[in-house]
Amino acid sequence: MKVSYNELQALCRKAFQAMGFEEGDASDAADMVAWMQLYELSGLTALGRGLDFLLEDQDERAPELIYSDGDLAVLDSHGASVLKSSSLALELGFAKARARGLAVIKIRHCHNRQLIMGYLARLAGRGMNVTAFWRNAQAPDSGKMNDTPLIEQVVGFRAGSSVPEIRVYAVHEVPEENEPNDGVTLIMANHVDLLPSLRSEYQLDLLARHQESDLLACRERAMQQGIEVDEGLWVRLKSLATRLLVESTETSRSGAGAGSNDND
Repeated sequence: MKVSYNELQALCRKAFQAMGFEEGDASDAADMVAWMQLYELSGLTALGRGLDFLLEDQDERAPELIYSDGDLAVLDSHGASVLKSSSLALELGFAKARARGLAVIKIRHCHNRQLIMGYLARLAGRGMNVTAFWRNAQAPDSGKMNDTPLIEQVVGFRAGSSVPEIRVYAVHEVPEENEPNDGVTLIMANHVDLLPSLRSEYQLDLLARHQESDLLACRERAMQQGIEVDEGLWVRLKSLATRLLVESTETSRSGAGAGSNDND
């Protein structure tokens, strides 16, 4: 089925509020999903994969700043979705890059990393060159080499551009690692283009490449013809949004806000 950008954004915002997001965070998260879907980057697919996790995750623990100096910051998200935990890290990186010209931000132990792209688009719109990269989240293999290649994704925005360049690689013969691949690294520079490429002493296979021109064509098509969405996921999000409306109506007399928990 097809919907408009505004319809998708509004439904996602209500669904995120029903999941316990604060109003501002819900709006931001909805923007991120709708932005990715507009450019045919499977934002709803990424949300669908993490939806059960988001419904179960009621931990309000804020991201923890583990280390910081003039050029580098490391934060621990404690297993939260980037939709809940990345805004602080990105704003910190933006401030450092503005002051120093370059900044590196590492966000550890986070989920739904694909959805961070919409946040990066905002930084690019504010005049920042941004590149992010992450590996798939498979757990480190204990004792044996894993024959399945790691998937590494590199996303780069030029300052002022609304769309990124994206590369997806399969990395072969990677040595055993001691940590799970559940983090994302961001590099920001206010005066240097950061191209989305990957070098390695191990074998690389380019699995996918999205250029700026391709993504702009996707946006034009979506704005004219509507955004394709999975009907089953749409119905599920609508059910969440409807529950928020019902809870809000039932509690309006007492002046209470919408419920913050969803136990599906």
